[in-house]
Amino acid sequence: MKQLNRRNFIKLSAFTGAGLSLGFHGAYAGPFKNSQKGKRVGIIGLDTSHSVAFTKSLNSNTSNTEFLGYKVVAAYPQGSKNIKSSVDRVPEYTKNVKEQGVEIVDSIEALLEKVDVVLLESNDGRVHLEQAIPVLKAGKRMFIDKPIAASYKDAKAIFDLAEKQNVAIFSSSSLRYINGMDKVLNGEVGEILGAHTYSPAHLEATHPDMFWYGIHGIEMLFTIMGTGCESVTRVHQEDVDVLVGKWKDGRIGTFRGTRSGKSDYGGTVFGKKSNLKLGSFKGYDPLLKEIVKFFDSGVAPVDPQETLEICAFIEAADRSKENKGSSTPLETIIK
Repeated sequence: MKQLNRRNFIKLSAFTGAGLSLGFHGAYAGPFKNSQKGKRVGIIGLDTSHSVAFTKSLNSNTSNTEFLGYKVVAAYPQGSKNIKSSVDRVPEYTKNVKEQGVEIVDSIEALLEKVDVVLLESNDGRVHLEQAIPVLKAGKRMFIDKPIAASYKDAKAIFDLAEKQNVAIFSSSSLRYINGMDKVLNGEVGEILGAHTYSPAHLEATHPDMFWYGIHGIEMLFTIMGTGCESVTRVHQEDVDVLVGKWKDGRIGTFRGTRSGKSDYGGTVFGKKSNLKLGSFKGYDPLLKEIVKFFDSGVAPVDPQETLEICAFIEAADRSKENKGSSTPLETIIK
C-alpha cells in the first residue's frame, strides 16, 4: 500500500471552502439499482448520524457535481452490538436512509455484492476490524470513520491486511477539515512551531478514553503537527483532560478535551510567520469530498502512519493517566 509523506498529503488534500448543505431535497421512489457501476456506495453501520449526513449529500437530487456521481445504494445497519446510545439510533437512521432510496441488507456479504466502495461508519471502533476484513478480502476501497478502531493493535491489523490485499483505505475525523486548516497546510503561517487544539472529550467505558470523542481534537493536532510525536503527558480531571505531546524535533503540541461548558472545536496554530486561530466546524461535506476523490483515485489523503500514531498517542495518554500524569513514550505502544 502506498504511503504518503506529509508533503504529498498537503498536495493531495483539497480544501474547498464551506461544505454544501446537508439538507435533503426531493424524494426517491426506490433503491438506486441503476447507479453507474463503479460509483455504487455501501454503508456499514447505521448507528451514527454520519451515515445519514453522507447519504443525504450523495443521494440528494441537486445538480451539483461535487461528488462525481457516487450514490449510496445499500446499507447494513449493524453497528455497535451493545453500546446503548448507538444501538438505539439504528431504527431511526435506517428509516432515514431508506427514504433516500437505499436498500437495507442483512449482512456485509450481501452488501458487498451490490456495491463498489464502502463507508465503514459503525460508531463502535471495537467492531471495525471484524467488519473491515470481508471488505478488504473483497478488494473494495474503503473509508473508515473515526475511530479507525478501539486500539492501536486493531488499527495496525486493518492497515496490515489492506496492504496484504493491496486495497486502498483511509480513516479521518471530519475535524481534519475545520475552517483555517487549509491555510496552515498551504504554508501561510510558515514553519509550524507548535499548536493547541480543543474539542469535546466525552468518555465511553468500552473505549480507551480519547478514542470515543477526544479523537476529533487530537486529529486536528496531528493534522497541524504531523508525525513524530515521541511522548505524551496527561492531566486528568472529571470535566477536562489536557494532553501535552512532545515531538522529536522539540516542538510541543497540546490538546484540551472538555466534558463541561460549551461543546466546541478549534485551536491555535503557532507558525514562524504568523499565528492562526482555527475557525468553526464546516460540517461533513469537506471530508466527503476527499472520500469521493479517494474512491476515484485510490490515493489516500491521510498517511497510514499518521493515523496509527494518533492511536498510539491516545493509548499512551491512558497510560500516563494510570501513572499519575507521568510522561509516556509512544514507543511503549508501537512495538
